[in-house]
Amino acid sequence: MIEPTVTMPPTRVRQPPVRRRGRPLRPSRPTGPFRSRRSSRPPRSPRSADGVRFPVLAVVFVCAACGLVYELELVALASYLIGDSVTQASVVLSVMVFAMGVGSLLAKRLRCRAAVGFGMVEAGLALIGGCSALALYAAFAWLGESRYLVVAFSLAIGVLIGAEIPLLMSLIQRARGAGAASGAGAGSLPASGTGSGVGAGAAKRARRQAPAAAEQDDAAGTVADLFAADYVGALVGGLAFPFLLLPWLGQLTGALVTGAVNVIAGGGLVLWVFRRDLTSRSRALLIAVNISVLAVLATATVLVDDFEEAARRAVYGEQVRVAVHTELQEVVVTGGREGPPDLFLDGRLRVAGQDEYRYHEALVHPAMNGPHERVLIVGGGDGLAAREVLRYPGVSSVTVVELDPGVVRLARTDPALATLNAQAFRDPRVRVVYADAFNWLRGTADRVQERYDVVISDLPDPGITPSTKLYSQEFHGLVARVLTPSGRFAVHAGSVTDRAHTYWTVDATLRAAGFGTRPYSASGRTPGFAAGPDRADRTGGTEQGPGDWGFLLAVPGVRPPALGLAPDAPRLRSLGPGTLAAAARRAERARGPELPPSTLVHPRYGD
Repeated sequence: MIEPTVTMPPTRVRQPPVRRRGRPLRPSRPTGPFRSRRSSRPPRSPRSADGVRFPVLAVVFVCAACGLVYELELVALASYLIGDSVTQASVVLSVMVFAMGVGSLLAKRLRCRAAVGFGMVEAGLALIGGCSALALYAAFAWLGESRYLVVAFSLAIGVLIGAEIPLLMSLIQRARGAGAASGAGAGSLPASGTGSGVGAGAAKRARRQAPAAAEQDDAAGTVADLFAADYVGALVGGLAFPFLLLPWLGQLTGALVTGAVNVIAGGGLVLWVFRRDLTSRSRALLIAVNISVLAVLATATVLVDDFEEAARRAVYGEQVRVAVHTELQEVVVTGGREGPPDLFLDGRLRVAGQDEYRYHEALVHPAMNGPHERVLIVGGGDGLAAREVLRYPGVSSVTVVELDPGVVRLARTDPALATLNAQAFRDPRVRVVYADAFNWLRGTADRVQERYDVVISDLPDPGITPSTKLYSQEFHGLVARVLTPSGRFAVHAGSVTDRAHTYWTVDATLRAAGFGTRPYSASGRTPGFAAGPDRADRTGGTEQGPGDWGFLLAVPGVRPPALGLAPDAPRLRSLGPGTLAAAARRAERARGPELPPSTLVHPRYGD
């Protein structure tokens, strides 16, 4: 600190102060026109470092949790609306991390107004992140496409998240600098009027060097504290999303509530802790913006149920009979009271009531040509594959391994679905196991006393990522361990014509697991319905899906099995000996080059 002196002409020599007897020496003060008006006012008490540090770390913790919730919300909703969760997660995470770097660079321009800049960043992040799920679902429901919007939201949210830490660092350093300057000013007065000039200069240099070293240590500690709070907050947000927000609030309301928490935390920090860094105009602007964002989020929260109902009608049509969210997925049943129902799981058509018999007859009955006393169905929570199996009087037990109890519950209790599956789950021969099929087979293969004569894989297409492991070589190896030596394994493998690469990869995987395979397909679907358990193609403006269903009949060994119907087969509406022979020839004509099998560590269905 520079001591105040009066500028004198160069010819005059400044006289040392006169010390009177009995009185201590007092420093000289400027007089006349050089005297500052502020010298008569008491100095402002600076903000303590701890008084700034702890509120900032608390807000960093909250904002980090909110930011990760936005990120997971985009990944989950993109996987649900678009499919292929691996691709969607890769796109969202890579774009967001890149955008965070861009946001950190752009934050340099706001350092001169760090307080108002941080407040506006948090308000924008709360609005965009909170409304992102609504916007994505609306784009999918009414426009049929949301891929580009996912990328846009990832960019915007990433830029805003990346600007948070640099702006907070500027605010903390400014507060620490103000405190250090006030402390230095208070200690700059000499203790006595005596002392050499050399000693005084050395003391001043020491006082200037000590704050610089302390400032470097404080900056390093501040960075460590900020990143620690950021990482712990991200952990809490990552755990809160699947275990708290999704089960209790759902995707839409959960995002809106997260946005409200975000804007309250960010706005409260700036308007209270850093209020001295705001002008009256900036303070009024921040208050108005934060209130507006809260009003938008609150209004959207109140109207979210009406919005979801309208969007569901836009996706599934006007005849939505049942719409429930289980612990694992959204289940929707559509159709009129007189017509057959359609079943959608997470937006994908699982059962088309008018032509489902073609799919299930082709899946089940070729595998029943032989011993069929004990049958295992993997998937099939709708009960339709079990319906076909129970038509054989020689069946003594049917085990259905289904992951989602909500689907089975609906198939039992919904009148339309229960009529469609002929009350299959009320048959005493049927036993339902609620488990992941891979884990259940892994734990059961060595404990099962009696092997199964028939195993039926009634699963979604292997191109849908959650089911990929159930089309792996390892899973097929587990199935081989529970089959009798003369057992048959029927697999739904996707479309032969529209997804040939996926279909023949399933064939190669079965053969790598020790099975001989016989490919065949079923076609002739009812116009206007997707041809199998997969999403309808909404992007093309139609509801048409693949043109056929592809199946594989497998038996242990190398030799392919014979394709036919059992002597005690019931009367079928779509299958006959001539139909199966034509189905096999049609599939063989589409055979391509040899493909490698798909494994757990190298899934190949997305190649």
